[in-house]
Amino acid sequence: MEKAIKRYWPVFLLPTLAAFVIGFIIPFIQGVYLSFCQFTTVRDASFIGFSNFTRALADTTFSHAFWYNCAFVVVSTLAINLGGLCVALILTRELKGRNAYRTVFFMPNLIGGIVLGYIWQILLNCALSLMKKPLLALDATAGFWGLVILMCWQQIGYMMIIYIAGLQSIPDTLTEAAEIDGATPWQTLIRVKLPMLMPSITICLFLTITNSFKLFDQNMALTGGQPAHQSELLAYNIYYTFYGRSGPQWRGIGQAKAVIFCLIVVAISLIQLRVTRKKEVQQ
Repeated sequence: MEKAIKRYWPVFLLPTLAAFVIGFIIPFIQGVYLSFCQFTTVRDASFIGFSNFTRALADTTFSHAFWYNCAFVVVSTLAINLGGLCVALILTRELKGRNAYRTVFFMPNLIGGIVLGYIWQILLNCALSLMKKPLLALDATAGFWGLVILMCWQQIGYMMIIYIAGLQSIPDTLTEAAEIDGATPWQTLIRVKLPMLMPSITICLFLTITNSFKLFDQNMALTGGQPAHQSELLAYNIYYTFYGRSGPQWRGIGQAKAVIFCLIVVAISLIQLRVTRKKEVQQ
């Protein structure tokens, strides 16, 4: 049986490889080509060079969405990872009902982004009304913090699971040795647990950075880019350019924005992976 598997492994690989090529590779290559074209549909594309990229970079809504998204990535990444780590540290102690608490914290991750967006839109708008503050659709700052709150509520439980797995993989001998040497709980956390936790930190940072950059459905449901495109993240700005503006030129510009967006996320993610992996400690 083992010899047959070794001999015919390409047959088992073929369905997954075919799905990946058809569902990702071919559309990706086609999308890159269309970013250099003016088109209404895929079949009537005409090559126009780098014009779409020039117009995309000159679009003030795109540049605003970029910096707005960067600020959102920094704040949400720090908040989600600090929150997830703190909850993980609490729920790895001897605590009655800790498995139930872990389940409760993880459950928001199972709810769809559109549903979460509309739920939090109602909750936050009610809260803002009670405080006599502008609603989410009227204040980009309120929309920003609304998105941060929504992301934290959804993602902290997911990162908590990864941090719990990392904390449980740390050998007890290391923490016991630190206690014998007279280290305080804070010193044990900083000098022992965090260095050993770097693989989990690498994964969580990668997930939160990429998720924060490509956030779309929550942005659409919570603020819809209002007021006047001031609360648009990059993914929603690309969507609006492609589908919300009339004229064949905007589809090519939207596709060019998508390519630029892809390059930005890939570059930032690779830099983050390279930096954090250098700090990982072999157990």
